[in-house]
Amino acid sequence: MARAIVNVPATARRGDVIEIRTLIAHPMETGYRVAADGQRVARDLVRRFTCRYNGEVVFAAELFPATAANPYLVFCTVAVDSGTLAFTWEGDRGFAQTETVAIRVT
Repeated sequence: MARAIVNVPATARRGDVIEIRTLIAHPMETGYRVAADGQRVARDLVRRFTCRYNGEVVFAAELFPATAANPYLVFCTVAVDSGTLAFTWEGDRGFAQTETVAIRVT
């Protein structure tokens, strides 16, 4: 399991635009690099990121080989109701990781 860091405000007022920051520790091997033994290093990418707010997708991104290691994504959404934000990273070799964060909207 990769280390993920998610920064979401714990509370917000209804209608506020909130900034969300995410980072996941992942090497993002493109499959183009050659190791010391002359063999290509196997491709290992995070391919898709999705954020769901109370089950509804509020942000999604497709990531490509040009994406740097440890992808850092920043985006905004509107605080509507108290609930849960679920962040999912999916990638090659069956990689999938989900983190959840609660938010209280007043």
